[in-house]
Amino acid sequence: MPLKIIREDITRVHADAIVNTANPEPVVGRGTDMALYLAAGAEEMLAERKKIGAIPPGRAAATGAYCLNARYVIHTVGPEWRGGGFREREILGECYANSLALADSLKCKSAAFPLISAGIYGFPKAEALSVAFSEIGRFLLSHDMTVILAVLDRDVFEMSGRLFSDLEDLVGEKEAAARLRWEYGAGANAARGGLPLRPAEQGARSFSLDEALGTKEDTFTRRLFRLIDERGLDDVTVYKRANIDRKLFSGIRCKKNYHPKKKTAVALAIALELSMDETADLLARAGYALSPNDRFDVIVSHFISRRFYNIWEINAALFRYGEQTLD
Repeated sequence: MPLKIIREDITRVHADAIVNTANPEPVVGRGTDMALYLAAGAEEMLAERKKIGAIPPGRAAATGAYCLNARYVIHTVGPEWRGGGFREREILGECYANSLALADSLKCKSAAFPLISAGIYGFPKAEALSVAFSEIGRFLLSHDMTVILAVLDRDVFEMSGRLFSDLEDLVGEKEAAARLRWEYGAGANAARGGLPLRPAEQGARSFSLDEALGTKEDTFTRRLFRLIDERGLDDVTVYKRANIDRKLFSGIRCKKNYHPKKKTAVALAIALELSMDETADLLARAGYALSPNDRFDVIVSHFISRRFYNIWEINAALFRYGEQTLD
């Protein structure tokens, strides 16, 4: 997938480029900087780093990766948080943008990042995450590269805002599953917190057997590409919004009876910004449904019912709760 969130020590990640939150001066700093130097071979990498000299905040420069599972280490200097009035967000965005541009110029097919400045530099985690998704997402809209965000603890994803606090309540309450059993159904209902209604509550009409059998030929693939056409979208926009690989999407395009994984079908529904009803219909054509008793499904339904379609932030929420991310 283009953006992948993993729980891993960044020194153990396999990627063409590993991004280091570097000290501005050519010395071994603390935190991620020290860990990467020690894993790479501090003497060799520091000698090459000294040839570069000082790196201003937001800028990036590359050295060899030595003993790491990478070709390059990209050193970028993140901002220290001083309250938000000293261009911290802008500089942090430059760290991601410049590191990705450098990785691209070095012909890297993959790049791994820590959450820059969210450690000893004190950048608020929710804001650091928002900047990371914004810049990585902007880059991936026009480039083909696998970008990995490596974290050691799921709690690094401190998500702010009413949308996420509502999710915290929904997932965290022990009685959430029981409450959802009677609230869940096939349609969206904003008056009840965005949770679906039962068909009977919607006054949904029943379908005859002839009508039901008549939809048999409308496969997942046919319905998907009909929806893409109806929305005036192109393939590139859809697979990038869905955070899925171009080759995978080409496979879907070429096979009339393609059967996707459930998470792939959900990702495509999000890319198309489908309503709950439309999502349920698309998933049904692949033999899937969203269940009120499955935490992955509850999280996905929470965002779709509120018409929130940022795939990377949805993935952050899924990752935080230990669920599979979307691709």
